[in-house]
Amino acid sequence: MPHVVLAGKLHRAGIALLQKQAGFTFDHVEEVSEASYVPFMGKADALVIRTQPLRAATIAASNHLKIVSRHGVGYDAVDVTALTSHNIPLAIIGDVNSNAVAEHTMMMMLAAAHRLVRADASVRQGQWGWRNALEPQELFGKRLLIIGFGRIGRLLARIAQSFGMVVHAYDPYLVKQGWPDAGVAPEVDLGAALARADVVSVHIPKSDRPVLGAAELIQIKPGAIVINCARGGIVDEAALAVALKEGRVGAAALDVFDVEPPQVGHPLFGFDQVVMTPHNAALTRECGERMAVASVQNVLDFFAGKLDPALVVNGIELSKKGAVA
Repeated sequence: MPHVVLAGKLHRAGIALLQKQAGFTFDHVEEVSEASYVPFMGKADALVIRTQPLRAATIAASNHLKIVSRHGVGYDAVDVTALTSHNIPLAIIGDVNSNAVAEHTMMMMLAAAHRLVRADASVRQGQWGWRNALEPQELFGKRLLIIGFGRIGRLLARIAQSFGMVVHAYDPYLVKQGWPDAGVAPEVDLGAALARADVVSVHIPKSDRPVLGAAELIQIKPGAIVINCARGGIVDEAALAVALKEGRVGAAALDVFDVEPPQVGHPLFGFDQVVMTPHNAALTRECGERMAVASVQNVLDFFAGKLDPALVVNGIELSKKGAVA
């Protein structure tokens, strides 16, 4: 009888799906920390996990663990190498959050362009005359550079085009594999593209260095807007703060941070032309339900022998070892 640990707050639809399955038991730990769910891992055959870490020591101590399913598509906090060494597949959900993230990104873009934080403060603080400074900008006719042209990037392109923006995208991988027919021109030189863009939005996985670091932020068009609704660390936050202070970047919007939650005294907290949200781009009512159901379904499919191989992050590595993904 498989036993599942649900780590983190899940939509009730995901829990209900598991409750309906004969032969499954589960523990649900709502607190989002590794320490909170570790005591339950000794008898866990499966783990459904939100954004909290899953480290090598926890994996090694989970003697019955056979499958880990991430409640999302990112897995920065999961030690995939350790999972692979124990022949444990890591599954992510399919395309269930693209719409929510693309919508959130467009909202952040509009909020940054129209200086929403300053506008809100001007009303609350009795500074009605701020409106005459004419700080807000229209997006119509502005040039948007999307870095990473996957599902979310393509959806964002369509939304931005409906606002009359001129959209270009930078994605070296897709240039090599074949550029999609999406009505968006590819850029091959990131530096040149940054120098022309009025708005830059990143939609790529996190790597070993920021895609927008100090060097790239020097190349950016003066006054441009920077958006990060992808992963913390893709934009160098300290370098962004310097660029904002020096006026090289006009405004920014971030849903994700290198350390979450960001600590008191974070360098971006002092800028009222920066819009920030608590890594909730995908946490709409509708998307929260879809993610919970999909992450639980991965576990059920695994034990039924029908887990989609395309959803297994370390599937190739497990296949090389002769393990079943």
